[in-house]
Amino acid sequence: MIRHLPNFLTCCNLVCGCLGIVYCLEGRDIPAAYFVIAAGVFDFFDGFAARALSVSSPIGKELDSLADVVSFGVLPSLVMYKMMEAVTTSEWLPYFAFLIAVCSALRLAIFNVDETQHDSFKGLNTPANTIFITSLIFLPEPVFSWINQDIALVIITLVFSLLMVSRIDIIAFKFKDFSWKNNKARFTFLPIAVLLLMIMGKAALPFIILFYILFSLVSKTLKWVG
Repeated sequence: MIRHLPNFLTCCNLVCGCLGIVYCLEGRDIPAAYFVIAAGVFDFFDGFAARALSVSSPIGKELDSLADVVSFGVLPSLVMYKMMEAVTTSEWLPYFAFLIAVCSALRLAIFNVDETQHDSFKGLNTPANTIFITSLIFLPEPVFSWINQDIALVIITLVFSLLMVSRIDIIAFKFKDFSWKNNKARFTFLPIAVLLLMIMGKAALPFIILFYILFSLVSKTLKWVG
């Protein structure tokens, strides 16, 4: 039975995505964001369990991507759709949010056929993108006061969709061992992320993702990643 643990965790990821969609449709954005975080935890540990138990399989890989399309493709698109709908008078503008779902599916398809993405990702991974999108609700209202909110959300949608299908190197939290030599970027990033959470609480989440992207670029320059 233990060999089925990774797939069980993947299914938990999928269920969290489905529940997040339900809460989002009901207009309860904060519970939806929490389900995204839970889905991300399950997504991390299904791969960790598969590597630890040496039970990786083609079925597990495909199941993981199918679950991710729901939790980290459809769900963030729907969250963005709801946010756009709340701030615009345009009938068609909120549909632009589904670019996130399209680029998420492309990102996952590329990942499945790209054999080079072991120690780092090419393009922003879908869980990080989803955490950024769904955690925007934790920010105080004045954050976007300098620009129309609908324009800000369109820019965020476009930029982060393009980041997912880009070829920039992004840190992957896949620990083959726990040595400093092989995990410099990971061991440097994690304490800073935890510190931001302690100082700012859940409002730190979008800033942590932005820092994650910038830190990955710096780490590439320092040859800590990629």
